[in-house]
Amino acid sequence: MDTAATGLTFRDAIDADVDVLVALIESAYRGDSSRTGWTTEADILEGQRTDAEGVLDVIKSPDSRLLTVERDGVVIACCQLEHRGAYAYFGMFAVSPQLQGTGLGKVIIAEAERAARETWGVREMHMTVISVREDLIAWYERRGYRRTGRMTPFPYGDERFGIPQRDDLQFELLVKELA
Repeated sequence: MDTAATGLTFRDAIDADVDVLVALIESAYRGDSSRTGWTTEADILEGQRTDAEGVLDVIKSPDSRLLTVERDGVVIACCQLEHRGAYAYFGMFAVSPQLQGTGLGKVIIAEAERAARETWGVREMHMTVISVREDLIAWYERRGYRRTGRMTPFPYGDERFGIPQRDDLQFELLVKELA
């Protein structure tokens, strides 16, 4: 039995979840709390990762779901799924730093892929990852995602996405065929 999956509840986020989800996402990527886990971006970006408005936009969008993961009534992870025609976009993925490395991420991404196939009938999942995040990209590659080499610029100057600590940030598109 996969102990990482034990006692998990998956549901779509609601407006009342916004503050908890913002805190979760921030804790997984920014500041000292993020250093507890391995997904931290604290060395490459300061400032915020998201805000209440950004999370609420995902919740309210008719083409998106913010999949929220709970254990014992506590939100421990989330991810965004967005229907974009022939494919779904996967983003805003956050696992509580204290639970990173336990196998939980594998369970959540598998459920997200299943949900995207079932909900929208898509055959591909796309995501963008900061290209210097080699460990994170390798983790996604082990889940079947492939690097495309297609890059988009990081939004330098837009502090809604953080304050870059280096000048070589860009996003790479990763794609996975969904069976």
